[in-house]
Amino acid sequence: MRTNKIEITNKKGYNLAAYLELPANQKPNYYAIFAHCFSCTSNYNATKNISRSLTSHGFGVIRFDFTGLGRSEGEFSESHFSANIEDVIAVSNHITEHYQAPCLLIGHSLGGAAAIVAASKLDNIKAVATIGTPATIKHVTQHFSHAIDDVADKGEVEINIGGRPFKVNQEFVNDFSKTDLPEITKKLRKPLLVMHAPFDKIVGIDNAQKLYQNAMHPKSFISLHDADHLLLNSKHSHYAGRLIGEWAQLYFPKQENKMLNTEGEQLVAHLDLNENNFTTQLQTKKHTFIADEPNSFGGDDFGPSPYEYLNAAIASCTAMTLKLYAERKKWDLQDVYVYITHARKHSDELNLDVETPGFLDHISKRLKLIGNLNDKQKQRLKEIASKCPVHKTVAREVIFDTKIIEA
Repeated sequence: MRTNKIEITNKKGYNLAAYLELPANQKPNYYAIFAHCFSCTSNYNATKNISRSLTSHGFGVIRFDFTGLGRSEGEFSESHFSANIEDVIAVSNHITEHYQAPCLLIGHSLGGAAAIVAASKLDNIKAVATIGTPATIKHVTQHFSHAIDDVADKGEVEINIGGRPFKVNQEFVNDFSKTDLPEITKKLRKPLLVMHAPFDKIVGIDNAQKLYQNAMHPKSFISLHDADHLLLNSKHSHYAGRLIGEWAQLYFPKQENKMLNTEGEQLVAHLDLNENNFTTQLQTKKHTFIADEPNSFGGDDFGPSPYEYLNAAIASCTAMTLKLYAERKKWDLQDVYVYITHARKHSDELNLDVETPGFLDHISKRLKLIGNLNDKQKQRLKEIASKCPVHKTVAREVIFDTKIIEA
């Protein structure tokens, strides 16, 4: 997963700070936009967690700051509901122009309401997911209801929301009465997922009921169990992100799995030097995965390193071999943990008496065996752990045959 910072200009000419979360291979199948909650920002933990969870489902996710919030230009008083919708549309237009038209909108709290309204105006949006969203726009004025009379008298006042001061004016207040969200929801006619916590104290669960009742099918509801409105516990935001990703797959065309040709071999590795640094796509006849180098080595850390894959091959082969042996012996082996580390160590450090002292490849393998096993059985399994096929391949001399294939 990789995060790219981008700037998007909205209708008023303000620069909106935005972040594009990409899947590990940096090649999204679809794009989604996340609209954050009222007075929050795109860097709010729940926003980041949901966005990043969606990348594992092939989405590139754009999370951005509404006008006057976070790192976006403008004043908070200009971040009224109509402006929020215009910001979502501006982000959609930018992503369509520079990447690919987004097809999914996700919104948290008031951001969910903005997502519904924006989706009604954007043909490219095929589905909408809301989290803790009010059934009416006016609901949000409860955050500053004590100051509404002062706004009418003074024109602009400072209010406190979540411990932070914001200035609002009459236009800001009036705008929350302009939108008929229930009617727009009824006419949306796009797949809608309503997610809400039953004990949400900020936006009650009755709001979810009203949204769901107004929406036309296909519509879905998912309870967020004991979550609070802001999803302060990260388990709830990760859960929401995973479920949105699964739900959305029903409504988008399945992307063709572009397989590399293994040319008759067991595996092919492909590194496109024009697009990538060290990120390498690996392909077997049925599976695709990514290899990379860590940041400390100059890589982007999008996947395990080559030596980590070597460790993985030894560890997995060891675990499978121990399973088969224990089953054949009818031993009570229930779980196997294989811990592997590769390093370069000097022969003196390893207390080896060699003709030419120097650095050697050293692989540490530690086993944790769970089950009703006696010491003799454990010792035998330790011996078998060195007899797995990959271990034996790495331990002995290997003959390589390298040829050039004409492109």
